[in-house]
Amino acid sequence: MEKFLDTYIGQMRGQFPGFPLETAHEIASAFIQFKFGLYENAVRECTHAIDLIPDSQPNAALKKALAIVRANAESRNNSQVASDLLIGFTEPERAYVAIDLPKDQIGDRATLELDNAIVFIYVVALITSSEDEEALLEHRRSIVRMLADYKTALGLH
Repeated sequence: MEKFLDTYIGQMRGQFPGFPLETAHEIASAFIQFKFGLYENAVRECTHAIDLIPDSQPNAALKKALAIVRANAESRNNSQVASDLLIGFTEPERAYVAIDLPKDQIGDRATLELDNAIVFIYVVALITSSEDEEALLEHRRSIVRMLADYKTALGLH
């Protein structure tokens, strides 16, 4: 799954050549806050990042990923289980996610949407925020494990 992640990073590198330092750092911070379980901070960082990201087709998918993570962080901060979120990637936004499965192979849509959002935010942060690269690389193994959960569904053996 390392190769799968590297390929995905390469694909996204062309779509996200860079953001201003503050924007890139906010994206990275949103990821890191969520991964560390600092959900109130993650909500704030996601909201701030969404406000800073300019409009474009790839950025719409990134904003959706941040909104998905924000919704999950809000639920977790309020001690609620977000098992069926009303927010998800649209068909055009699915072109930017790492794990795109046919509808009949999706067991838990909310988990898939969150996993895709986390991986997407991680990759964009890694590409665009050089100041956070070291902290982000510490999470690579967890991203690879997350992707490995979908190895069979993706047809990778």
